[in-house]
Amino acid sequence: MSRYDARLVAWLVRNHLTLSLTAQKKDIGDPEVIREFAEIVGDQTHLDYLYLLTVADVRATNPGLWNSWREQLFEGLYSLTRQALRRGLENPIDKDDLLRQRSEDARFLLAQTKLGDAAIDAAWSNFTDEYFVRCRPEEIASHTRLFAESQVDHPQVMVDLMRQAYHGGTAVFLFSPQGYYSFAAATGVLDELGLNIADARIVPLHNNWSLATFVVLEQTGGPIVDPLRLEQIKSRLIHALTTQADTPVTVWRRAPRQVRMFPTETIVAFSQDPKNCRTIMELVAGDRPGLLSEVGQVLRANEISIQTAKILTIGARAEDVFYITHEDGRPLDNAECEQLEQSLTEALSQPGN
Repeated sequence: MSRYDARLVAWLVRNHLTLSLTAQKKDIGDPEVIREFAEIVGDQTHLDYLYLLTVADVRATNPGLWNSWREQLFEGLYSLTRQALRRGLENPIDKDDLLRQRSEDARFLLAQTKLGDAAIDAAWSNFTDEYFVRCRPEEIASHTRLFAESQVDHPQVMVDLMRQAYHGGTAVFLFSPQGYYSFAAATGVLDELGLNIADARIVPLHNNWSLATFVVLEQTGGPIVDPLRLEQIKSRLIHALTTQADTPVTVWRRAPRQVRMFPTETIVAFSQDPKNCRTIMELVAGDRPGLLSEVGQVLRANEISIQTAKILTIGARAEDVFYITHEDGRPLDNAECEQLEQSLTEALSQPGN
């Protein structure tokens, strides 16, 4: 083995978890996350080797963890990093450039519909810069059509599903007034329907609206393809958010035997993300039906808003990351973090949970 190959192998050993952890636990919609990962990789050769090693490692360690969602998630990080490397590490992706690119790509997709510029502009008046940064062009086009076809001047809940595979899963979109606290209700409904939630994002919009996007998979690990199943999900969500907005959704599905036999200690850890003015909360707990809904109820009781959630389940263990702020938009201080940790630990450690 040459000295170059030896150094490359040593680097891969040191960083063999970096791509997996970045894709599954960090907000890859944040250009800063992509820049930091690109700096670690350094060049296309190291990116290629690390990507291949990561895929092989996941599939060899536990074939059940490999599904279409995880495949597309890794590919998404690979593609964004390759783009950053081509631009050069000294010329990172700029927010204004990203906004312009997303808008142009979305208008190109909408040009194939009957919507005119006036209708598009009217719908986009509800969307913030953060929305355009965090949503893909296909999502923006879908949301624009939904807003254009709806009466958005009156409080209501709008639910839509992107039927084609989205990152290997199916996207569920919920538009609601910000006071609806849709995370707890929606995750309860999706969990009760037997769906795996792989990703969650909540983006505030203008006019006191909020967009929640959940990427869900069937128990088989693939997207939802049955039209009747899609309609069932949509109707159940609308019912829960319009008639039970203040009532916790009860998940009656029984926890798997593995979870009941081998309980996992609940661990909550916090760190700060000052650049984005938010707090990062990492939660480790035993995975079970209704877990995310319980977490959402605790966050609501503590007046905490969720920006993004990265959901990762390994066997009977849930390792979830939440990017959160106080309701007034500021990061949590030390006292609020301690209070939230206590509330979560107590709620998730109740008998029967």
